[in-house]
Amino acid sequence: MRQILHQPFVPWVLLGLAAALIVAAVWFVRWYRRRRARKALQAAIAGVGAEHLIDMSVPDGMGGSYHVDFLLLSVHGILIIDVRQVQGNIFGSDQMAEWTVMDGPRRFTFVNPQSGLYDRIAAVKAIAGDIPIEGRVVFTSEGRFPKGLPKWTVMIDALGAEFPPLEADVQAAMLTHYRDGWERLRSAVRPSSMAHMR
Repeated sequence: MRQILHQPFVPWVLLGLAAALIVAAVWFVRWYRRRRARKALQAAIAGVGAEHLIDMSVPDGMGGSYHVDFLLLSVHGILIIDVRQVQGNIFGSDQMAEWTVMDGPRRFTFVNPQSGLYDRIAAVKAIAGDIPIEGRVVFTSEGRFPKGLPKWTVMIDALGAEFPPLEADVQAAMLTHYRDGWERLRSAVRPSSMAHMR
């Protein structure tokens, strides 16, 4: 009686393990790159202020709230940052209800972010009181505005130039002047359920 020889399964198991390791390595590299890019973006924005809050929910005074990506205490007052990570050529203006993005064969639109920014500024001002409140829609370097930037928009690389630091003694005096409004704001906001910048 002939003995039936079974093909060993070891090579198939090793191939499966190797494939799983490759998939895991690719996933980890992508995750790490995204995390590193997010941390660099956070550092670039936070560097404009003396203190910052990320992904906060700001009460609108009518029982609702607004999500805010960044709140910064700076020598210029309180700064609200709405971050947009859009890849491609962006075409938008103050009067347009929707802005268009063209990225190779892809074309899509998104709602003009300026009106939402005005609402956030008003909500923060109602809490912080009579101190300067400014807002910017910050676009990352993946996007470009070939026809020029609309009002209140800035590229991430130019944010520091738009809000430059002041001399140390002036900076200390301004931050002290804005401290009460900042603390009222800190007490009123809560972590947002729409968090995506952390």
